Amino acid sequence: MQTFLDIGADVAKDAVVVACSAQSFPVHSVANQRASLLAWLKSLPAGSRIGLESTGGYHELLADLAHAQGHTVFLLNPLDTKHYARAMGNRAKTDRVDAELIARLVAREHSRLRPYTPPTASQRKLDRMIRRRAKIVRIKSSLQLTMRDLGGFSAELKAVLLKLDALIARVDAAMSALASCSPQHADAQQRLQTIVGVGPVVGMALTNTLERVPFRRADAFVAFVGYDPRANDSGNKIGRRRLSKRGPAELRRLLFNAAMAAVKSKVWKPIYEHYRALGWSTTAALVIIARKIARTAWSIHHYKSVFDPGQSLTRKGLQKMLDENHRISRRTE
Repeated sequence: MQTFLDIGADVAKDAVVVACSAQSFPVHSVANQRASLLAWLKSLPAGSRIGLESTGGYHELLADLAHAQGHTVFLLNPLDTKHYARAMGNRAKTDRVDAELIARLVAREHSRLRPYTPPTASQRKLDRMIRRRAKIVRIKSSLQLTMRDLGGFSAELKAVLLKLDALIARVDAAMSALASCSPQHADAQQRLQTIVGVGPVVGMALTNTLERVPFRRADAFVAFVGYDPRANDSGNKIGRRRLSKRGPAELRRLLFNAAMAAVKSKVWKPIYEHYRALGWSTTAALVIIARKIARTAWSIHHYKSVFDPGQSLTRKGLQKMLDENHRISRRTE
């Protein structure tokens, strides 16, 4: 007889609405505070499964407390639950409806979900700083594009951009200081930065992810980042592939930037030119390099090695990349 429960939680700043797949348990609200959440979690049967969406930072307290109490926690992508709601024919969207939907999803799909593993305090802080840095970079790029065709503002624009550059540099310094506090992280990051094209920011992001999530294979890491090709065959439309683009968008962007830097080197440039000569677009060729960098990063982290161009980029390795990537559409998004 099942003794645990499948719980769905809709998390907001001040309260958490919880529902259970078992109809005998009523939907109710719990204050999003440590004492209230802890009291509620202790009332649940041991080993219950709890699903909740990633909502800024509001979900972190519940996720960490539930994991510490021995419950299995699933941190869900809000877009996935949105699609699940549409598939179930939900017409309304309320806190109660969302909590019940998550409970149903957990009860039926838990075997396909990845259990949540809490990050360390430094891992969480570093991840936040990487995401904030990305936001500042986007603001800078957006500002440059917005003011590009307007004359008479060059002095003011230059002053603002200098301020943003100084802010980015300060964030970079803070991230480096935080990463250096852990000798294990610092050593792993240094080894990853032996990959041509991988700089400090990319190295920190890669190390932070690889240290937290125990990927069993390089393919799993590539899929996590969203650089895995997804099939979209239907009728006569067969063979087209698109990137799944699931997972952390910022890490995917950083790997692509690393690829753009890498192809300027004598190590990666021949491979890039090889794919361009085969007719692949610039973007598709860069995606191939970014995916190769991701695989190399997993291997270096897993085996605690360093980058060896002579071993990693042999003719056999090049053929393996070709075999893997010929299925992906040349119209890669």
